[in-house]
Amino acid sequence: MHKKIVLSLLLILYSLSCSHKIDNHKPLKVDEEVKGWIILSDNLQENMFVIDNASKYEINHLQLSHDLIHDLRHVRILERLEKANKLIEHAHAKGIQEVVLWDRSLYNLDYYPERFRTGPNGTIDLDNPAFWEWFKDDYRQMLDLVPNIQGLILTFIETGARVEDQYSVKLKNNQEKLAEVVNNIASVVIGERGLNLYARTFSYTYEEYENIVKAIELFEYPEIRLMMKETPHDFFLTHPNDFFAGTINRPTIIEFDVGAEFNGQGVVANTWPEHILYRWSDFLKRDHIIGYAARTDRYGNTRVLGRPSEINLYTLKRYLEDRSLSADDIYNEYIRKTYNEEALPFIKNAFKNSFDIITSVFYTLGTSTTNHSQLNYDPYASHWARHVSGKWLDPPVVFIKHGINREFHYWKDIVNTLAPDWAKAGGTQLYEIPWVTDNGWLTRGENMNEEFLSYIITEKEYGVKLAQESLNQIKDAEPFLSTEQYQNLFNYFNRTMLTAQLHKAVSTLYFGYRIYARGPSYHSSNLMEIISRALDESKEISEIIKKYDDEVSIGQWNWKKDADIALQYCEWIENGTWPDETRGFSTNLNGIIFKKSN
Repeated sequence: MHKKIVLSLLLILYSLSCSHKIDNHKPLKVDEEVKGWIILSDNLQENMFVIDNASKYEINHLQLSHDLIHDLRHVRILERLEKANKLIEHAHAKGIQEVVLWDRSLYNLDYYPERFRTGPNGTIDLDNPAFWEWFKDDYRQMLDLVPNIQGLILTFIETGARVEDQYSVKLKNNQEKLAEVVNNIASVVIGERGLNLYARTFSYTYEEYENIVKAIELFEYPEIRLMMKETPHDFFLTHPNDFFAGTINRPTIIEFDVGAEFNGQGVVANTWPEHILYRWSDFLKRDHIIGYAARTDRYGNTRVLGRPSEINLYTLKRYLEDRSLSADDIYNEYIRKTYNEEALPFIKNAFKNSFDIITSVFYTLGTSTTNHSQLNYDPYASHWARHVSGKWLDPPVVFIKHGINREFHYWKDIVNTLAPDWAKAGGTQLYEIPWVTDNGWLTRGENMNEEFLSYIITEKEYGVKLAQESLNQIKDAEPFLSTEQYQNLFNYFNRTMLTAQLHKAVSTLYFGYRIYARGPSYHSSNLMEIISRALDESKEISEIIKKYDDEVSIGQWNWKKDADIALQYCEWIENGTWPDETRGFSTNLNGIIFKKSN
């Protein structure tokens, strides 16, 4: 209790010290185009660098999120508050007009006084007027601590205490509950403070999308704008464009993930103007789109500014300015500006491979098989339901190139074969895909086989080949680059190649071992040789990565730790110590020792 009192006094003193610092920056008007960046990291040095480069991109909107201010309540953490206010002041000094903070409401239930948690199972009674008065006053107090912001980005779904689960008789459905939270926040943010409020939306299911769209219809303030992700739910390269963005009659900005959360986090090759243009050109044809906000990092020191994947930010900027530009134009402009004319053909060829490298290395037959970029084929559950792109496609089919050149059904072919039995038994989010189970597209048991193993190996070898080609292009560019430029590009594509080699070895090992575990009748000489070679390659490449001594950016993904995971797989497979259960379901692998043929 003593600590809470001391912190409260410090916050009061801090608030008083800030009260005279209110600047003259005004929220962006509704007819102003939004050119925005989103900073997730709490690394001040990195963040200052990003802000210092904002003027080159004519950035007029900056969001501080995640490790800085993920919920507005984080302004009550003094260290976070001080960092946020420093960045707000610096951003304004550098000419960024609008700086906004993230918020996700409701917060965890224990944040709210017990006197309001009188509904069933300790839920909040949303029909109690006193709760909403307390709620709005809480927002007033938090906003007082950041007097120089111009608004909030409000995520009102997937929050700590989901408002849909709270008690109410008056609010008849989930849509009304969601709207009630947003409207009460808007009454303070817009009604009292004259700030901007952007309601941030995405969804896990079609049902949630329906709730969101209907909730938006109940928003009381016409000034509420929207921010919608480039994809449904999360940022996968194989997902379609978000189908609702730009179709709702409210000004909307598109949230782009240039920080590559699931796709390499800027540590490996993430240079794909073609892909950015594929999405951006579609959205800009839609009504109600007023701009973009692009994530510039994935925590830590993974900023893309000043690194090769900055080309994706450049693509967003330039295409907004000139919609006649092609991806080829973007490559030429950016590489000439950043490097030079002589190096252009080599760097361009290297950059152009990035999309196919990542979609054949971090993805397996069109579905993501990493855990936020980390090597994790198993036991990560979301590969097999939540993150499957087929969830958002009708029909759910994909044509895989990557040396395979074959069409697959996402569920009957890919997930049904690649997913371990524990996932199909209920160890993943099957409740999000009821039509898949209703159609009988997933069958219990181990279905992995040598045919699909051959597809996986072909795809991973394709990624390795492209990564090597890109690295060779950078080597050819060396005479035309400064020592620093060459070393940075070499390291970037060398890490990409090592990553591709590791995934090829470990995916072969993991999926091959699952076939081996089906019993002696599956122990063909071809399979035994494939697994034996994959074991050796997994160990060899892991040791190279563990000894890698050049600096590597670290955010959510620690690249070098992939080697530890690979070696763990080797140990489990050679010693028969694969975990007995995953999420309460048998793996059917424990005790099965792979023995090399003589």
